[in-house]
Amino acid sequence: MKKQKSKSKSKPGKSRTRYPLRKTRKTTKTKIETKLSLVEQYLSSETIQKDRRYEEASRKLFLRKFPENPIIKPRSEYAWEAYQTFNPGVLNIDGKIHIIYRAIGVDGISRFGYAVSSDGFMIDERSPYPIYQRKMSALSYYPSPSGGGYGGCEDPRIVMMKEDNKIYVTYNAFGPDGLRVAFTSISIDNFMDRRWNWREEKIISNPNEVHKNFVLFPEKIDGRYAIIHSISPKIQIAYLDDLEFRNNLYVESNHIPNSNPNGWEGRIKSPGAPPLRTSEGWLLFYHGLSKKEPWKYKIGVMLLDLENPEEVLYASSFPVIEPENSYEYNGFKPGVTYTCGATIKDRKLLVYYGGADTYVCVAYSDLDEFLDALMKDKSMKEQVGLSKLFINGFNGT
Repeated sequence: MKKQKSKSKSKPGKSRTRYPLRKTRKTTKTKIETKLSLVEQYLSSETIQKDRRYEEASRKLFLRKFPENPIIKPRSEYAWEAYQTFNPGVLNIDGKIHIIYRAIGVDGISRFGYAVSSDGFMIDERSPYPIYQRKMSALSYYPSPSGGGYGGCEDPRIVMMKEDNKIYVTYNAFGPDGLRVAFTSISIDNFMDRRWNWREEKIISNPNEVHKNFVLFPEKIDGRYAIIHSISPKIQIAYLDDLEFRNNLYVESNHIPNSNPNGWEGRIKSPGAPPLRTSEGWLLFYHGLSKKEPWKYKIGVMLLDLENPEEVLYASSFPVIEPENSYEYNGFKPGVTYTCGATIKDRKLLVYYGGADTYVCVAYSDLDEFLDALMKDKSMKEQVGLSKLFINGFNGT
């Protein structure tokens, strides 16, 4: 799909023209180190540490982990999910949380499992069989770099659009042809009645390229479907009139690591859960690695403008979820917290994530407190002139 050009204030959906990646002014190593030093001084300065407003904002931004995590574990009695159950997407339908998670069993194939929770924490129902599996003629000779397994569907991102009577899923598709992004859908009625009549898979990323982590907005933006396909070096969104992907239509995407000097997320960034609409903007949780701890997958959050989601209003000063508990280290890949789904239930923010590529976990916060903490944290950075340091990388400047 062709990337479109627009001014920063133009609304999505307007006609745009393709443009190459913009050449940026070379930044010397000394300048980058100076910026990083400013960030570290800001976060550790005596003034900030003594300021109770910042302390309160920091505390409320860290999502609280459910004490009885993990909420879903592998089940040895079912061969298809005997080894790993992780990276869940979620939907809140009529007050119940529907969880579609990735599972790997003894045959090394990655499939999707299904569970339901009434309160968002305790599992009430869990399917004894997978609800979705890719059709493949062969497996890969090498394990997937994205959580293991030798083929299948990985990391579901789920949204529901009532006007279409559809539930849409984007996911990573792995097999002999490599790692790409795929798309499928199911009617809401079939989903609720447990009739797993999924639409035939469509590959939506370019062939001969490695892609993952495309997320669909849960509603149209200016009358068009919108897919975030990269957040580095800036927010990149494809706007579509429909989701048919006819005539080998692909979403063109590029990713440049290390585009933001913010220390905790300096190495890799990618979208996590589909965006959540709030009164302050779109909440988008994302993944990051630091150069100091390249083996730790952490989760941050940014706030996007409601009308023009290519504009970042705020980006995390620090991760809101990071590995620290035994279930985030004792598994297939130690030190990983990785989200594919988040929702809002009774004004409570719930973020579901995979721990160590083996378990399904949940963290939570009061939504209003979380948004208030975002604003306070941004305000504190603005007071010392460092706010732009945390959002310019995502806005492409």
